[in-house]
Amino acid sequence: MHIVTAAEMYEIDRDTIEQIGISADSLMENAGQSLFHVLRERIPRSARVAVLAGTGNNGGDGFVVARMLKSYGYDADLWLIPPKEKIKGAAKTALEVYERSGYDWKPYAGNEQAFATHILQYDVIIDALLGIGIKGEVRPPYKEIIELVNRSRAIVYAIDIPSGTPADGGEAEKAVRADVTITIQCPKLGAYTFPTADYYGELLLIDIGIPPLAVKRNAAPRFVWKEDDVVRTLPKRKRSSHKGTHGKLLVVGGSRAMTGAITLTAKAALRSGAGLLTMAVPDDIYSVVANRVPEAMYYPCPARDGAFSGAMDVSALDIDAIAIGPGLGRTDGVRELVSNIVQKPVPLVIDADALFFWNEYAALIHERKAATVVTPHPGEMARMLNLSIRDIEGDRFGTSKRLAMEYGIYVVLKGPYTIVTTPDGSQYVNTTGNPALAKGGSGDVLTGMVSAFLMQHHSVQEAISNAVWVHGKTADMLVERSHSQWDVLAGDLIEAIPAVLSYVQEKQRGDMG
Repeated sequence: MHIVTAAEMYEIDRDTIEQIGISADSLMENAGQSLFHVLRERIPRSARVAVLAGTGNNGGDGFVVARMLKSYGYDADLWLIPPKEKIKGAAKTALEVYERSGYDWKPYAGNEQAFATHILQYDVIIDALLGIGIKGEVRPPYKEIIELVNRSRAIVYAIDIPSGTPADGGEAEKAVRADVTITIQCPKLGAYTFPTADYYGELLLIDIGIPPLAVKRNAAPRFVWKEDDVVRTLPKRKRSSHKGTHGKLLVVGGSRAMTGAITLTAKAALRSGAGLLTMAVPDDIYSVVANRVPEAMYYPCPARDGAFSGAMDVSALDIDAIAIGPGLGRTDGVRELVSNIVQKPVPLVIDADALFFWNEYAALIHERKAATVVTPHPGEMARMLNLSIRDIEGDRFGTSKRLAMEYGIYVVLKGPYTIVTTPDGSQYVNTTGNPALAKGGSGDVLTGMVSAFLMQHHSVQEAISNAVWVHGKTADMLVERSHSQWDVLAGDLIEAIPAVLSYVQEKQRGDMG
């Protein structure tokens, strides 16, 4: 499922109309019918419904929805916000069809006081005010109308995007706070970036018959990674496999002040299917961590002041991938260690404190032939790119793409709607997870999962995206079954990995059946 910018959506529509030959009138009718069928399943017949329609395609979709609601006997009022003469194109046709069907509408202009009274009496409000073309501040009368909508107790359904939110994300000075947003054909960037995503409520998608070719040739490769994708791509184990088949992982991390991080990473990697795992730790903490993961092997390394003293020799180790970062600390010895490890010719996952020294070893990344994965949170990403956290959060897609393509690496920008970006700039958004993940140790768990999956998938992108999805799904399952969003620990996530993997395997068996 493509995620598009406003400009891309306009080009998709233009291509569909001008090159493929599906008329604007047909697309609008398809949109309205599809919207109605979703709304019909959710709105009780007893509800009083208001459809608030502006100009443009958003208003036109509202005209079709209002017509269908009335045709099916709903108590629905259509409020036309602009003067009728401002309605043009396909929206004008949709309004004429509505009128010829024998239905009337209520003008907002000249009836502002009546509108202010009535809007508080509806059970459901359908927001068809402003579409993806809005730029800058919301102007009157829409500003006042949005305030009234947000003050009402009605359930609010937004068509395509909540009115007043920028389609590409960013600050929303005045916008509808929807309970449900029914987006048309392709979700927009603003649905997956904050603060705009907070206005969407539940996000639903409808297909209005735009051919995939029109989307593919007008939109950047930017996708939602869905459950179906995980079910399709998670590897199935062969009966002939053995522990070496599923990868030999070296996890490098830990320090006197942070002995837990590497333990979480190691346990998560083993729970995620890694065949053999070695934990490289400073010898100062070997006795502390040695009994925590009995399934792992250990490689104690020279220490200084409770952290790695410098470069380590891994030439004698038989390894297929390395994960470095959890609990390392930020000493000079760690600086040398990370610069040494990035030169090893195996797939590498770099996280946490290992990212602190990014600018000192970044030039070496260009020379790597094996896959390199970095997993920063916004603060780490800001340091890597010499930007502010605000800059990162304001352009999560753009900054991720810039870093991935500049260094030829895979970037996992963590946070709500984690974005996985590949070296060619393709991007995959994860929608699992909840605020239970906002706790120390969650990132260490993800590092272990990504590392383990990396050794078991043929596609690096599929491995990373699947690990991110499973990581988020563990938090979702925990909250659904036994926990609140407050009390989930990183260790709980590890213990929930088996349930999620079993869930995916059941889906795979169901698909085969």
